[in-house]
Amino acid sequence: MKKRIIIFIIVAVGIAAALSRAPVQTWLVQHGEAWVLRNAEHLPLARAGEYLFDKHCASCHDNPTMHAPTREALSRLAKEDLMIAMEFGKMQPMAAHLSKQKRGLIAHYLAGSATNQYDWIADAMCEQSQNTSASPILASWGLGPENRRFISSKQTLIDANNVGDLSLAWSFAFPRVSDMRSQPAVIGDRLFVGDKAGKLFVLNRHSGCVIAHTKMISGIRSAITVATLSDSRQLLVFADSLATVYALDPNTLDIVWQRSARLNNYSVISGSISYHDDRLYVPISLFEVAAAGSPSHICCTSHGGVMALAADSGDKLWTWHASRDAILQGKNRVGQDRYGPSGAAVWSTPTIDVQRNRLYIGTGENLSAPATDTSDAVIALDLDSGDLVWKFQATAGDIWNAACLNGGANCPDNPGQDFDFGASIIIADIDGRQLLLAGQKSGEVFALNPDGDDKQRVVWRKRLSQGTSNGGIHWGMALAGDSLYVPIADPEREVAGYTPKPGLYALNVSDGDVLWRHAVKRNCDFDYSKRPLVGLENNRSASKVDPAELYRCSFYYGLSSAITVSDELVFSGGLDGTMRVFDRASGKVLWTDNTAVPVNASNGLAGHGGAIDVAGQIVVGEWLYVLSGYSMFGQLPGNVLLAYKIKN
Repeated sequence: MKKRIIIFIIVAVGIAAALSRAPVQTWLVQHGEAWVLRNAEHLPLARAGEYLFDKHCASCHDNPTMHAPTREALSRLAKEDLMIAMEFGKMQPMAAHLSKQKRGLIAHYLAGSATNQYDWIADAMCEQSQNTSASPILASWGLGPENRRFISSKQTLIDANNVGDLSLAWSFAFPRVSDMRSQPAVIGDRLFVGDKAGKLFVLNRHSGCVIAHTKMISGIRSAITVATLSDSRQLLVFADSLATVYALDPNTLDIVWQRSARLNNYSVISGSISYHDDRLYVPISLFEVAAAGSPSHICCTSHGGVMALAADSGDKLWTWHASRDAILQGKNRVGQDRYGPSGAAVWSTPTIDVQRNRLYIGTGENLSAPATDTSDAVIALDLDSGDLVWKFQATAGDIWNAACLNGGANCPDNPGQDFDFGASIIIADIDGRQLLLAGQKSGEVFALNPDGDDKQRVVWRKRLSQGTSNGGIHWGMALAGDSLYVPIADPEREVAGYTPKPGLYALNVSDGDVLWRHAVKRNCDFDYSKRPLVGLENNRSASKVDPAELYRCSFYYGLSSAITVSDELVFSGGLDGTMRVFDRASGKVLWTDNTAVPVNASNGLAGHGGAIDVAGQIVVGEWLYVLSGYSMFGQLPGNVLLAYKIKN
């Protein structure tokens, strides 16, 4: 082992010296970029990234007359924010000729060029040795393999009688971050949370002080999953924005293994990783849905899928592809080559059916024609082989991409409505049988029979809203007893015949009947002409709404984030930053707090709350932990983890 380390150091020093010579820089960037990017955290890459920036970017960003952000301004952004700008934001046309690896090196150079960005950590470190007890454990996004997002009374002390006593105990602000999406995991007194800048923090969950920290090559997107192997070892498993899966030792934060889960150049991991019986199941989505909005993009060649990995080694066991490889299909509206089939991304966290040895996933729309029968569908796969067992397609012929937001060249002639299954499938036990509960962006909930033939698949279906491309059911429902709790995100739209119905719904699992509904409303005046542009239009816009106006009156206020339920309560965060706790039986709001406010965080940084989206919140003991801030599609940016505790 020592010999390998010495060799690596010699190689790194040699590369560091070589990078000072321009011809070697050029060769490295052109021929070794993929290897370099994979090993970026262990190599002196400033020279390579700087070389690329000087060659392709400096003429604008170093020229004051161009009114482009300076290097200094860009250095204050997280690596993932820079990648998003180059991949499908305002910088996409200028960066389109660069490979993903070259864009990654530029982002690595800029994000790493800021000084003193983490000097605050020294003052935020815990003062004494920390308890490393093994319980309680919150180990997965779905809080169990069935993805019910249910916390029992044995796991939480918060109930209907004391929830009104919740108050903010501590807060943690993440620098250079505008989106919070990595749901924390808990092992005993340690809380593990990742951020968009690629930092993984281990916090004392009672005080918020930093126990340990480490840095990944790119932003951490997924929830932190705790995999307890058959030999009793524990691993922290998560994915970054480059679709790399990591397994870390929770005690040392050493990387045990890492593995790329990319199916193509547009692969990304948006859901979280499921664990069962020494295997990991990785959902694979794609960002070509956004890239297709550029008229210069050759649409579309990517598709979604699932990859199974050995948890102890990261070895690939099988891969399921949601579509066959795309081939040339003709020309788009402006005579540019068009490829298909494509799409059917897997946005959500897979669900594990131990009884039937199956894996359930939901898929999204196709990006280009021809349409497939695996899009907008619930898919059942064999756990051991990845073979398709059955599929249920809720919406056929749904072909859509970001070009359809403005009638771009890559939008199909008869576009669909982008009705993904973004929420994870839930396994419910009811009346001596099991049902699969699936929520769609169409605003519809399906109860499916996991057995029998396709003609008997649908037990009931319930439409709660009309849905939209960024409405309906987004990230996750929750199940407690015989009741299903469904958040609806519907935004306001100036569309004839469209009536948004954002809020929280409680359904009877047996038949889908609505038990109660709590509608959420915009409680402020808003100039509709100054609304943030819907979807990726906002990222591409040269003129955006003043942030102060956004926080004063949020355009988005529906319920998009995954919710959490206990025996007595429902915990739900809103896109306007409002955190609510409901009485599970009646739907009455028992506690609320506005998180979209400035925060003087306990770690000494100035923070700001924003939209509560994606993962939302977790509940442990007497504590409620809330991630606040998400700006990806025009929602309220933010960068804080808020820790609430019931008063003793």
